[in-house]
Amino acid sequence: MMTTRRLAAFAFAAAVMAFAAARPVLAEETDADAGARVWASCVERVPEGASRPKITETFPERGTSGWAAPLEITVVHGKGETVMPGGVRVERSSDQYKALEEAGFVLPDPDGGAGPIAVTEAGETSSTTKLTIPFVALPKNPGRNVMMLPPVPITLARASGDLVTVCTAPHPILVEDPIANELDPKVRPNPEGRSQREEWVLAKQLAVGALVGAILTAIGAWLFLRWSRRPKPVPYVAPKLPWIAAIEELEAIRASTLIAEGRNDEYFDRVSDCVRKYLGARYGFDGLESTTDEMQRTLARVRPPVRGLDTITRFLEEADLVKFARVVPSENDCLAALDRGITIVRNTTPPQAGSGEATSRKEAAGGSA
Repeated sequence: MMTTRRLAAFAFAAAVMAFAAARPVLAEETDADAGARVWASCVERVPEGASRPKITETFPERGTSGWAAPLEITVVHGKGETVMPGGVRVERSSDQYKALEEAGFVLPDPDGGAGPIAVTEAGETSSTTKLTIPFVALPKNPGRNVMMLPPVPITLARASGDLVTVCTAPHPILVEDPIANELDPKVRPNPEGRSQREEWVLAKQLAVGALVGAILTAIGAWLFLRWSRRPKPVPYVAPKLPWIAAIEELEAIRASTLIAEGRNDEYFDRVSDCVRKYLGARYGFDGLESTTDEMQRTLARVRPPVRGLDTITRFLEEADLVKFARVVPSENDCLAALDRGITIVRNTTPPQAGSGEATSRKEAAGGSA
């Protein structure tokens, strides 16, 4: 008892023989034109002086209805020649395509991702191009069918510009339905629809721009906050020179109403403190915390010698008398102490402070003498 596979093989062989016996011949075949056989799907043209390229082809013996079956063609040609220079494209209104449809084959759309593939490898003396052309078998009758793929034209562009067209051999194929192996096939429902996601480029760009803007804004706010909290330098206020500050303070005491109010002792103390503070700032010691003897010893060591040192000594002694002996100075004593304090300041003012101040210091020194 024969197996199902052997039966299918015998049936396929018988169908191929029957198909070959019943194949229509469009022109009488003789030995002279055996190399130029004419088919409805392909017309072979080889110019004079050109040799027919060597072609090796394979096609599957079995296939499934509605599925693509690849025709693999290997063409050995010259290095300066190009196989299928215009690509594998067949016009649907052409006789070649109609012949394919009558035979039950169609070519997939090349733009759909299942188009022909051509790969060329260059050798030392020749080149080899491998073509893979998919054909979809669509038999007219259901069940098992033996179909014959008609010859396919292969175009070769020579270096001289001539075109050589060769035809592949016809290939039989046993085509079965996708449900041929099912005992009781049922009609299957259509698959569920797939959700189609549309890429919204503008929204993506806006989202990325907003994110980048937020990050830059945060960085800018952080930098501004750090800048606003930076340690601010305290503006430098140059201190007044001791002699200028002392003259201004003494003139302010002169303009006060202490004498008019009867506060002569306070008037005298302020003049004494101003002169002591000035001498300490002028010669580098604490004039308010130093005693009269300490100040005299310190001023005596100053080089060059202090001008009007005797005037300073008398002023300090009178100030101690008022302070420690509880002597209440009169108005004249207060005014004299103020004039003597101004004289002391002007006598000890550095010469570079101004020629006018130097002249007034000399005049004051001459008057006091």
